[in-house]
Amino acid sequence: MDSGFIDALSQKREKVEDLFEYEGKKIGRGTYGHVYKAKKRSGDDPKEYALKQIEGTGISMSACREIALLRELKHSNVISLQRVFLSHADRKVWLLFDYAEHDLWHIIKYHRAVKGGKKPQVQVPKTMVKSLMYQILSGIHYLHSNWVLHRDLKPANILVMGDGPERGRVKIADMGFARLFNAPLKPLADLDPVVVTFWYRAPELLLGAKHYTKAIDIWAIGCIFAELLTFEPIFHCRQEDVEASSPYHREQLERIFLVMGFPHDRDWDDMKHMPEYSTLMRDFGRQKANFANCALQKYMDKHNVKHDTSAFKLLTKFLVMDPNKRITSDQAMLDTYFTEEPSHTSDVFSSMQIPYPKRKFIFDGEPSKEEKPDPHKVMSQSFLLLVLLMNL
Repeated sequence: MDSGFIDALSQKREKVEDLFEYEGKKIGRGTYGHVYKAKKRSGDDPKEYALKQIEGTGISMSACREIALLRELKHSNVISLQRVFLSHADRKVWLLFDYAEHDLWHIIKYHRAVKGGKKPQVQVPKTMVKSLMYQILSGIHYLHSNWVLHRDLKPANILVMGDGPERGRVKIADMGFARLFNAPLKPLADLDPVVVTFWYRAPELLLGAKHYTKAIDIWAIGCIFAELLTFEPIFHCRQEDVEASSPYHREQLERIFLVMGFPHDRDWDDMKHMPEYSTLMRDFGRQKANFANCALQKYMDKHNVKHDTSAFKLLTKFLVMDPNKRITSDQAMLDTYFTEEPSHTSDVFSSMQIPYPKRKFIFDGEPSKEEKPDPHKVMSQSFLLLVLLMNL
């Protein structure tokens, strides 16, 4: 595509800085850019938005993938991409989303502090947990029905709308690692190396599975469910100096075994065919007996989640080592947990006043620099892909 033609079109396009006020309202940052809370300058729209800025030196193929998918996805529990702004001059891309005041990471953090006695005791209502879970499943069911795997579900990517027309509605966000089922699937370690959060990663991924299914999202949902019930990440382990170049992560697998026990062959017949199975047996073959008394029921009992509750029974259907035996999203939505009282609600906060603090603005220095690909090679190609994607 002729660069002069792109420049001419870029000059005609509306600029983010002319349309929105966002200076000094940074609410998030990452390797590829920043997120701002924004309002329209015109004053005729009181609505708040989230502006995700992707730097020209940070435009990755995952960003292109996220934009391509978000332009097609339309569901009340999946974040909606309102507009895309491209600036060819400085190679910046701006994504405009509806603004969500809360996310599960901050909600769980709030209750963890409450549990630790740092604030007056406030119990999270059972209806709220049930409503959060149902809406997460509803959004994931929509994605799976449209042949999309999310692949990076975690509390920080589960947004919840604050006061307003969509009060208390869950929005699944961050589709940067999502893939279509029919696209060539690669191990996550082959993708952007900045992904280091292993806590919500399914065991088959940790063992190097190259052919995986929507069951990886179901495992992550189980991890989130357990965290909502206990306010602690169920498979927490140290993440320092994690190298994402290999899918295998000994400490993460050990943490899973300490909670779930070591899987028997009868529990997961295909485990022996996993690419990293020999590494697994080298590390744990002689230690399997150490996990003989470990079980999910014992772990949850310690956190006062009883084994005879419908919540625990559903959790055991999510957290199954064999991906072929995990419950599906549509099956989970029909589970007894959701059909018994109290009923789930469209507003997860229901009638209660929202106790969670609003997002704080970030005023400190720029994030540490990450090692990135050659911007004159990969990134310029990605930017041109975005230009084509936006049908300029």
